Amino acid sequence: MEFKDIATVSGKPGLYKVLKPSRSGVILESLDEKKGKLVVGAAQRVSLLSEISIYTLTEEGASPLQDIMYKIEKEFQGDTGLEGADKEEYQAFMKHILPEFDEERVYASDVKKLINWYHILRDQCPEVLEEKAAEETDSKEEEK
Repeated sequence: MEFKDIATVSGKPGLYKVLKPSRSGVILESLDEKKGKLVVGAAQRVSLLSEISIYTLTEEGASPLQDIMYKIEKEFQGDTGLEGADKEEYQAFMKHILPEFDEERVYASDVKKLINWYHILRDQCPEVLEEKAAEETDSKEEEK
């Protein structure tokens, strides 16, 4: 599974695996223990994780969510220590992971959602977070 195979639905918690398109929308399966399926129509907003970015103060203006997830995995390996954190702790965490993030446009609730998604990915499909680490190791070995 890859980031392009995982989606979020506006107004619904959690993450969903994209199964296949249907005539009226797309069929999704929740990434939780229940594995419930749902058909999402054109009226609901579905975003693939590979298309989501976080606002930054850099020239590009945003950093892909995928890169941020890889940084979190590389540094914390599942233990973010943010259960029951407050707004300042979420902002400090984000500053640590992505120092150039735009504090005025990225809210603590966004960071909380990011952490929640990270834990879902780590529990339900850890191979998504491991792929980049393996690619980086292979490319470093090739350089030597």
